[in-house]
Amino acid sequence: MPIPTGIPVCPRGLEYLTMIDQLLVHQKVELLEAFLSFETKNKYTIKNSLGQKIYTAKEDTDCCTRNCCGSARPFDIKIKDNAGNEVIHLNRDLRCDSCCCPCCLQLLEVSAPPGQLVGRVVQEWSILTPQFRIENASGETVLRIEGPFCTFSICGDVEFEVLSTNGVKVGKISKQWSGLLREAFTDADHFGITFPMDLDVKMKATLLGALFLIDYMFFEKTGNKESDRPDFKLVKIASVPPPLFLKLKEQN
Repeated sequence: MPIPTGIPVCPRGLEYLTMIDQLLVHQKVELLEAFLSFETKNKYTIKNSLGQKIYTAKEDTDCCTRNCCGSARPFDIKIKDNAGNEVIHLNRDLRCDSCCCPCCLQLLEVSAPPGQLVGRVVQEWSILTPQFRIENASGETVLRIEGPFCTFSICGDVEFEVLSTNGVKVGKISKQWSGLLREAFTDADHFGITFPMDLDVKMKATLLGALFLIDYMFFEKTGNKESDRPDFKLVKIASVPPPLFLKLKEQN
């Protein structure tokens, strides 16, 4: 995508975000995970509404962390432009996400460019619904995110509302239904995110970071089991009939 020029107070590499109000994030299917329940590094493609690739994102973790800590694992995610330059860096420490531990809830830091903090995604204590706040680099709350009571979905999207500080809905993060085959046998999810066109580009980058945190917290499988649904056990892809397996491979 062409990079617009002459935009003041915009971290290098984020210029294109000033021109859009939505993004699509597609996670790559990892067949090794589906076959062996072996956690590999998550990889994503970030596109605009026309399906044009804007960025790529890749998890930076070691094998032991991924397979011992599962979806709760700490991670660094490097988001790069089409030229291979890292433009956004996400960092998540090992923390709790349970309402039983309100003093050590989830925190994700967003840097753009790497090393320059632009915002944080902070989980808030809540019993009924997932709650997050979006902070700027100074620690001021700019936006809030409120999830549904149940993140379990069948043939439908799961939406997390993006709210202004006075409770007005200004956008959303959606975990999109990507088909029975992909949903049942992989953790390669599809997401969409919308936000105001005139939102500070740094907060757009922070909301993108919130999307990845929500993916890991609610939709990442551990050992081929969904963490967001009640004891829904999944069979290994090796038991899938050949025609269905080939279809899954084509979707990748």
